[in-house]
Amino acid sequence: MSELEGQRAVVMGLGRFGGGLGAARWLAAQGCDVLVTDLESEDRLHESVRALDDLTRTGRISLRLGGHNISDFTACDLLVVNPAAPTPWDNRFVRAAEAGGARVTSEIALVCERLPARERVIGITGSAGKSTCAGMIAHALERMGERCVLGGNIGGSLLNDLSRIDDATWVVLELSSAMLHWLGQEERAWAAGIAVVTNLQPNHLDWHGSVEHYEQSKRFILDAQRPGDRCVLGPGLDADRWRAAPGCDCFKVDSPDPVPGLVLPGRHNAINARISARAIACALGEDRHDDALRLGAGFPGLAHRLRLVSEARGVLAYDDSKSTTPDATLLAIEAVGERIERGRAGVHLIAGGYDKGANLAPIASAGASLAGLYTIGATGRSLAEQSGDASRYLETLECAVRSAMARAKAGEAVLLSPGCASWDQFDNFEQRGRRFADLVRALTSGRRQTA
Repeated sequence: MSELEGQRAVVMGLGRFGGGLGAARWLAAQGCDVLVTDLESEDRLHESVRALDDLTRTGRISLRLGGHNISDFTACDLLVVNPAAPTPWDNRFVRAAEAGGARVTSEIALVCERLPARERVIGITGSAGKSTCAGMIAHALERMGERCVLGGNIGGSLLNDLSRIDDATWVVLELSSAMLHWLGQEERAWAAGIAVVTNLQPNHLDWHGSVEHYEQSKRFILDAQRPGDRCVLGPGLDADRWRAAPGCDCFKVDSPDPVPGLVLPGRHNAINARISARAIACALGEDRHDDALRLGAGFPGLAHRLRLVSEARGVLAYDDSKSTTPDATLLAIEAVGERIERGRAGVHLIAGGYDKGANLAPIASAGASLAGLYTIGATGRSLAEQSGDASRYLETLECAVRSAMARAKAGEAVLLSPGCASWDQFDNFEQRGRRFADLVRALTSGRRQTA
């Protein structure tokens, strides 16, 4: 019998990325009386709602969508908060659950506390590059004959996959700042045996409220480590502020040298490959480093992360919809520029989206050196004005793609690298990236576009 059998569990935030869905299904399987509540309407959450249909029809899960009811929180035994829920430390519903004596936790904490071997977990965080490093590490480990699962912020939930994870399995977790905040709130903060921090630039200030809180949340990945653990730090991280916990070995990766056979474009991906290889060497031993670097270099990349979606008519089109920070956009510009003859002067950049409070001036400043800047979404107008040319504001992705593809010449590139989240016009960055690819392919094939 599960220790959760019969408990009243509330999942706060079904969301669209799979964490709320995975938590709800897992809690139902443990015998909990499960309520899922979300501020969004059923129409906005239709895909996630449909994925729970078998359990809602049988009454094993109840839904309350379009708003929260305070009584649901005061009466629960367990509250699982979606990491996307902003400022949970000052949320009246979370406070109500705590006042009622409920345990308040997160999906990632439920996963981590049930993993059989913390020492075989590689946790990756950072403002940019963490998804690529996580994918690259898993890719190389599998090709080195290791049993491996990939999860965390990279999508879905591992809760319902725990049965296939044993103490011989390597678990690679991409950990967002919000996830790390929640892990740091547990009675005994959890940490991966091998911690990786790729870099740090201000991000998600709409969630954290300050750069200091954002950085503090990221540092939980190191602070909770124990003697004998290892950590890998990418370039630009101040040694005084990013110290390993006492008794932990720390490895710094600074080399921007090219990596032979690297499939992904850009010097930043050479650094990602070196960070990934160092993490694997921490896991398997120094003698495996070179193999890890070679195999990681062959990683083809993740969807919506500098993925080439078209080469029609000699114009390269890259989907980098996962780019949600200005720094990630600047890296993408340089990476794509390295692949074309004219360099960044041949890049047509589509940028803008939901306003997370980040400083977009670096993207605006870059516009003058590009073949074109096309701005969209909630930040689009301001971004265009900052660039000195208000006519660059195209509002929608459809208009931006049409304009960029019409102007791009053979040997140039059209790059979707928004530097902003997608939530103003799309459900998520995946939907934005798929729409970009569809629009490009429709234009290059002569097919009629549909909205």
